[in-house]
Amino acid sequence: MAKAKVEQTGKIKVTLIKSTIAVLPQHKKIVAALGLKKIRSFRIHDENPCILGMIAKVRYLVKVEKI
Repeated sequence: MAKAKVEQTGKIKVTLIKSTIAVLPQHKKIVAALGLKKIRSFRIHDENPCILGMIAKVRYLVKVEKI
């Protein structure tokens, strides 16, 4: 029987640094899905491909720090 690999995923802190007023509607939805509402609001997420893909789309609006 094969053993399942347990990946160690790190944590990242995502902070909204720019306003979402004049951005694409899809990017506004991505920022909302990340849990960010106001400028300088932040959320801590697990570092996984889904979250990293979302961050890549809106990298001009957010700052990412590894925890």
